[in-house]
Amino acid sequence: MTDKILSDDERRLAELGYKQELNRSWSSFSNFAISFSIISILAGCFTTFAQAWNNGGPVAISLGWPLISAFILIIGFCMAELASAYPTSGGIYWWASRLGGPRAGYYTGWLNLIGLLAVVASVAYGAATFLNIFIDSFSDTYANSFLGGEYLLQQFFWFLVIMVLVTLVNIFSGHLLAVINNVSVWWHVFGSALVVLICVFTPSSHQSLSWIFSTRINNSGFGDGSYWFYVLPLGFLLTQYTITGFDASAHLAEETRGAHLAAAKGIWKSIFYSAIGGYILLLSFLWAAYKVDAINSLDPKVNPYGQGSVIQIFATALSPALFKLVMFITTSGQIFCTTACLTSSSRMMFAFSRDGAVPGHRRLAKVNQHRVPVNGVLASAIIGVVITLPALWKSPTGAPTAFYAVVSVAVIGLYLAFLIPIWLRWTHGDKFQPGEWTLGKKYKWMNLLASAEIVIISIYFILPFTPAGTPGNKDFTWTAVNYAPLLTGGTLVFLAVWWQVSVRHWFAGPKRTVDK
Repeated sequence: MTDKILSDDERRLAELGYKQELNRSWSSFSNFAISFSIISILAGCFTTFAQAWNNGGPVAISLGWPLISAFILIIGFCMAELASAYPTSGGIYWWASRLGGPRAGYYTGWLNLIGLLAVVASVAYGAATFLNIFIDSFSDTYANSFLGGEYLLQQFFWFLVIMVLVTLVNIFSGHLLAVINNVSVWWHVFGSALVVLICVFTPSSHQSLSWIFSTRINNSGFGDGSYWFYVLPLGFLLTQYTITGFDASAHLAEETRGAHLAAAKGIWKSIFYSAIGGYILLLSFLWAAYKVDAINSLDPKVNPYGQGSVIQIFATALSPALFKLVMFITTSGQIFCTTACLTSSSRMMFAFSRDGAVPGHRRLAKVNQHRVPVNGVLASAIIGVVITLPALWKSPTGAPTAFYAVVSVAVIGLYLAFLIPIWLRWTHGDKFQPGEWTLGKKYKWMNLLASAEIVIISIYFILPFTPAGTPGNKDFTWTAVNYAPLLTGGTLVFLAVWWQVSVRHWFAGPKRTVDK
């Protein structure tokens, strides 16, 4: 039976134009596991909690999370249909090329790659922040002595350590990665459940349900008059960023058995279960957030973790021992997530390079004796470090605005990449040849709704996060600027020029590596 499945997978891949180069050792569960690990409620729910707290407060979470999750699930359904029809490592880029030609594939591939590189960087940096605080919780002198007491340097140091660690894991063996992602699923399930139990049963006091579902907080600096149409939508970045990266199931299709079904199910199931688990986890945070003044404080003596930080909730509500346990659970989960993110990014770089669209593509498209694209792994890690360098500069609030900017780049890049093939699939209508997993006639409204949501959130996440980051404001400073539009927009301008000057003359989209 296994031999038959493998031969069927290779036949489908050959029909799409590729020979089997990667090691097809991943099970359906492993395929689901990598997307579930990249979504990682132990990462996004913790590292971007402050974005929702400061931009909307509890209602941005209690009401915003299920609302945005529903939209993302619809996006996932649309992508699952495409993954079933075209189970290749190129994923989103390949779908766009097939449906819209080389130009659509070119822009989709680069947006997807930019988003994946930013995801690697943002998750690794978030993990470093939590690791730094976790280490500090065991020492009275660490914070003021290590690297001169400069916490941004400390975080960047651990960021580099984590990047080196996950890079080594990724270049060793594809089978090892599958095992690690399988372990990661259960770490997220049982770890999140334990955190929920700790937040529910151990604090001396709790918030009320009415407070959780009705309280508004605006720490953004923008006036309350802009709360509903500007401030609150910025808080939705928590949900939109946490539930992303599920395209990994498509990128690992050439390493998955029965990928035409496994990749499709891996996409929507990872979204569905993460949405439920993340919502329960976030509600437990709010349930334990009874010292609101301390959480909102800008005084580092009262709140050393930053305004709206989830870590401040744990520090004020839990005992030192339980605080350390929660920090250990989430930090480990974030490192698992970083490992999976780098895997996904390197596979996309391999697939895109295989078709000649990336500078240095001949090297990046090579695999080693373990059938792992080592150069793609190394390039993804190095680029992730480079785009995070602005995090070494402190913003007016004391936190690196660069982190949220990289988060925005990840969200914008990935979701715009999702938008192109989803929209093209809608324009093809009934001419589209679906795979075994299909939406049927429901594609007509799902594709349109998914496209509209992506356009709206992409506009919001290039806007300033604070008044100090708004050009023309009397308190304007470059360290508060959301550089997502500069990085994403600048890259798109470069790509447009490169397309006109050079690429359109030689890039023909996916290249066949097998004879007809």
